[in-house]
Amino acid sequence: MTWYPRENYLKKIRDFYHETDIIKVITGVRRCGKSCLMETIANELKSSGIPSNHIYFFDLDSKDYHKITNPEQLEQLLESVPKMRGTKYLFIDEIQNVKDFELILNSFRRSNEWSIFITGSNSYLLSGELMTKLTGRYIEFEMFPLSFEEYEGIKKFYGKKIASDRQEELQNYILEGGFPRTIQLENIAAKRRYVQSVIEEIFEKDIRRRLKIRNKNTFETVQKYIINNFAATTSLKSLKKAIEQNGTAISEATIARYVKALLDAKILCECPRFDMKSKKSLSGEKKYYLADTAFYFAQNTDNRINFGPVLENITYIYAKSHDYSVAVGRIGKLECDFILRNNEMRYSYIQVAYTIALSKDTEDREYRPLEAIKDNYPKYVVTADSILQQRNGIEHINLIDFMGNGKEFLA
Repeated sequence: MTWYPRENYLKKIRDFYHETDIIKVITGVRRCGKSCLMETIANELKSSGIPSNHIYFFDLDSKDYHKITNPEQLEQLLESVPKMRGTKYLFIDEIQNVKDFELILNSFRRSNEWSIFITGSNSYLLSGELMTKLTGRYIEFEMFPLSFEEYEGIKKFYGKKIASDRQEELQNYILEGGFPRTIQLENIAAKRRYVQSVIEEIFEKDIRRRLKIRNKNTFETVQKYIINNFAATTSLKSLKKAIEQNGTAISEATIARYVKALLDAKILCECPRFDMKSKKSLSGEKKYYLADTAFYFAQNTDNRINFGPVLENITYIYAKSHDYSVAVGRIGKLECDFILRNNEMRYSYIQVAYTIALSKDTEDREYRPLEAIKDNYPKYVVTADSILQQRNGIEHINLIDFMGNGKEFLA
């Protein structure tokens, strides 16, 4: 099968295709498309003239290789590759299934005969131990489920119907989510069942096995609460209070452990808060965004959309997929939804709202934090409005048109 090319990620990795001294690590939540991305890279290598017998792909979750769980077995597998001149290209999917895989990969990397690509579905891959054993010779590419731009792109690629009403198309994306496999499913019930199965797989493979969670009900209470309150400013103290009000006794330490498990499994993304006056990160309260809004709607039977946090989440994932660093900004008592920084250390500032057309007060509320920022970096108000308002050099953009066309937040 020909896979939809995830160009936002491919263009980051292409410069490293032939580097034998750097391991390419692709991370992301399960089923977000990491395996397909690696297969796309392998196909690009073949198209460029690399012989097929120089390219090796091992899926450690598959029936053929799932029994490879220790370094000796991994080494034996790789040693079975025929000796040949020239660079060999090694793709290993779900490498975290092998204990101490770092030892073997590092020895193969040091031979300068292999260009190595690996994927993993949890943050163990980038633990301090890995960084020590690989002596810094790796580069991470974090992958997410489909952004809105990619959601429309993959539907076009596979000949799926796209709603003529762009607002309807946005709503479909919000409710269905961005897991690539769901594009091939025909109804919302099937799509939700698929996402629920992904959640169960993540819990079993990436959380329960590693953390040995004994009280599944308590963990699910924390998981559901934080997923249901995505994009809200949150602290361990406020989480503890809210959960205990529902009759579940729990310590802040346990909550912190469970939240870290959700972060490590890539279900949640932690967005730091930054004080723009002191130029320092703020500890304590944070915001959490979902790797995909489908995690929320798969857990809830209510289809009503709270557009504020949902559009924030969509904007966050879009910015991350375009390789921006993202933080929440505080300016005195005001808050800027997002501060973006690109690889050239230049900034953009963003406010997100469903609409600013309701009243002058609504408009003022969204523009005021941006007007309080005194530097000359670009500033955007992102909404679903069709009629756009420009004010004090701040650009008002329509989320559907902007993201649907793959535009950049200039910086």
